[in-house]
Amino acid sequence: QVQLVESGGGLVQAGGSLRLSCAASGTIFSINAMGWYRHAPGKQRELVATITYGHTSLYADSVKGRFTISRDNAKNTVYLQMNSLKPEDTAVYYCNAYIKQTDRTQFAGYWGQGTQVTVSS
Repeated sequence: QVQLVESGGGLVQAGGSLRLSCAASGTIFSINAMGWYRHAPGKQRELVATITYGHTSLYADSVKGRFTISRDNAKNTVYLQMNSLKPEDTAVYYCNAYIKQTDRTQFAGYWGQGTQVTVSS
């Protein structure tokens, strides 16, 4: 089985920073793209940022210049550094990864349990 475990959420004032981490564990042969999504109350889940194995990243327009996604392939871990946080960044943040468990299986998408980020004004 595969598990994605997130950490680093919390309560922060507007303008502050948080760093989220997500570590994948279990039976893992290869990890392709990893990313972060968020789900705010009353809104649909939205993409925040993704990063490929080769470290090519993509960001939502709303977080460009404030958030940075990175990954450590040796540790099967993806990070999200969030700076200049705004109240509208308040949401549950979910980690996502496309993982191949063996050399004979297809890549499949996995999700973490989510971590709450609350930004007070």
